[in-house]
Amino acid sequence: MKFRNNIYRLLALGLLIAPIAFNSCSEDRMDEINFNPNNPLDVEAKFILADVIVSTAVRSVGGDLNTYLSAYVEHEAGSHNQLWNAEHREGEPQRASTFNNSWNSIYETIKNARIIVEKCSEGGSQEGNFSTLGVGQIMLAYNMAILTDMYGDVPFSEAFDPLGNKTPKIDKQEELYSQILALLDAAIDNIPKGDTHVTGNYTSHDLLFSGTFDVRNDRWIKLAYGLKARYTMRLLNITSNKTQALEDVIEFVDNSFASASEEAAFNVYDAQNLNPLFDFQWSRDALAASKSIADKMIERNDPRRNRNFTGGDWVQVDNMETGSDSYELLATNGGNAQIQAPPLTSTFVYSQTASTQLLSYHELLFLKAEAMQRLGRSTAVIEPVLKAAVTAAIINSEKSIETAFIAPAPAQYGGISETSPDITDADIDTYFEDEVKPLFQENSLKEIAVQKYLAFFGASGESTEMYNDIRRWKALGEDDLIELKNPNNASQFPLRLPYGSSETTTNPNVQAAYGNGAYVYTENVWWAGGTR
Repeated sequence: MKFRNNIYRLLALGLLIAPIAFNSCSEDRMDEINFNPNNPLDVEAKFILADVIVSTAVRSVGGDLNTYLSAYVEHEAGSHNQLWNAEHREGEPQRASTFNNSWNSIYETIKNARIIVEKCSEGGSQEGNFSTLGVGQIMLAYNMAILTDMYGDVPFSEAFDPLGNKTPKIDKQEELYSQILALLDAAIDNIPKGDTHVTGNYTSHDLLFSGTFDVRNDRWIKLAYGLKARYTMRLLNITSNKTQALEDVIEFVDNSFASASEEAAFNVYDAQNLNPLFDFQWSRDALAASKSIADKMIERNDPRRNRNFTGGDWVQVDNMETGSDSYELLATNGGNAQIQAPPLTSTFVYSQTASTQLLSYHELLFLKAEAMQRLGRSTAVIEPVLKAAVTAAIINSEKSIETAFIAPAPAQYGGISETSPDITDADIDTYFEDEVKPLFQENSLKEIAVQKYLAFFGASGESTEMYNDIRRWKALGEDDLIELKNPNNASQFPLRLPYGSSETTTNPNVQAAYGNGAYVYTENVWWAGGTR
């Protein structure tokens, strides 16, 4: 095709030299000359779906948002340049430029998900592909939630018409969440109807789940139910009937993934396609090991404390204890010196091929355990759910850790040295019985929260969800569930993220809402008790 078009270009140049010889060239031929086969004007929905899944995992879930938020929730510590500035609240949390790339990429992903939905809806060019429609609706809802969870009220209803309003209005988060939940309900209804359009089903471009068409449909429906559990819990603070909402969370979890083998883990990374956390650290070297999370693991004799940290010499730390040489290398959150290539990092920053979790099995179990606790269920009933959550979380952590030791890029320079044994099932049982269970019996809600916090530490992109949880718990008056140690949080904990500069410089509506960006420290999003 490229060769043919090059010939056409030469012929077109010939028209300038000998126009009479080609005066009978048809209009169709001229259209063909102007056609770029590498930039088609219309693409089937399933092809767009592949891009939506990749961009959701790599940019919406695992990208800049999660990297910065890992520092805000103290899973990591920012040690250099923009991340150090963010750690020390030196402008980065409120600057419109900080999250502009994420702002733009999420909108781009939403635009593409909307195209899938439009193509497969009634009157669309692929009407009858109900399963693809449902999958598109899930991905649209997913990215809408990330957008509004991070930025609050945002342009949406008027934001996607290239020939329409160039300064779209800002829509309320409450309205967006109504649409998000409606999209998930519609997806649950549509997916079982199948794909009947001549273009075929979406399975060849489903980069999230595997298996037959029916198996994939089942997984997508379970993802929709799991997201309903996540978002129903997210809205707990502003829900009028909290008891019913918590019962719904349990029901939605029970209709979602039954094991980690079903979870929504994006796992197509390799030597060229990099896990986002690894990609950032490998190119920037701007994250250090967080003292805050190490202290929480040390306090619990958590076996992950001797697996999850690695020295600057690329040798894994196997003795993370208070007073040890390794402990002294931890970055003091909010009080660390600025340094590139810090002497101690999390092992996860080397997890080059670790999966990104769009929704993990352990997250669902933690949601269920929390809902049960808030409903007043007995500790004996909740305990097996919490143990299953902790077990699944540690196994997920171990999977990511193992990828660090075989990471292709570090291997070129000798690789990461593993010095501690794998965490076994027996280790997990001992940890739960000796450490977690007593703390759970003493303060059940707090230990559920702390274990979820520890579970979301890693290379899976789950720091973003912990940021949402911390804000949700604060809104419920439960600030003491997770102890954050950055002293800047006393007056400058980021309650939200600033709008992107591409919008603050072009849209007066967003510019007025942004001001100088200082509102990120004072105004909660709607579901956390704010007004925008």
